[in-house]
This record gives sequence, structure tokens and C-alpha cells, in this order.
Amino acid sequence: MRKNIVLLTGVASLLMLAFANPVLAADEDGKKVTITGTGKCGKCALKETETCQNVIQTEKGGKTTTYYLAKNDKANEFHSKVCKESKKVRATGTVKEVGGKKEFTVSKIEVVEDDKK
Repeated sequence: MRKNIVLLTGVASLLMLAFANPVLAADEDGKKVTITGTGKCGKCALKETETCQNVIQTEKGGKTTTYYLAKNDKANEFHSKVCKESKKVRATGTVKEVGGKKEFTVSKIEVVEDDKK
């Protein structure tokens, strides 16, 4: 009986990992993560920033999380793709909490093409 409980617990744990939402690979300050969400302009689309700034919004469990991209060469080059029109994006970088907001320093960012045609 004890072996069955241990086996079922192990299988349940593996299933939870297999079906976990891959929106955020890890969520600890300073660790490299990959997020997939909607890329927007913080000024034009969200009206939350004074100047144009890349923002990625993800949704998990009905809760929206907003990541404000730190200004760097990668983020600046990508901004024209999401300034006037929101698009699905995938980005890799590091996350840290700054002033109660999630700041994402991007090392790679790309538009995710829709699989439906």
C-alpha cells in the first residue's frame, strides 16, 4: 500500500510538471527566463509610461502580469514592431522587481508567428 502511494505521488508530480504553463520558465530575480505573451507599447497601447517602452503582458490562471522591458539595444531595436500594434512575442532575459513592477532585461526577443493559417 505504501509503495502505491509513493508511486501515485510521483506520477502526479510528473503530470503537474508536464502540464505546467510554459509562459514563465523560472521566476526568480537574476535568473534567465523565457516568457511568451503580448508585446505592447507602454505609452501608446497601455498609457502607463511617459515615453515609448516595450511591455510584455502574460496571462496565467486568469491573472495578467506585466513585464516592463529595460531599455537596451535589443529592446530599442524591437520596439518598432510593437509600438503601433500589439503582437505575440517570446523573450529571453532576466527579471527583477523594481519599484513594485517587474523589469525584464531582454537578451533575445522575437515575434511569434501564429500557427493558424
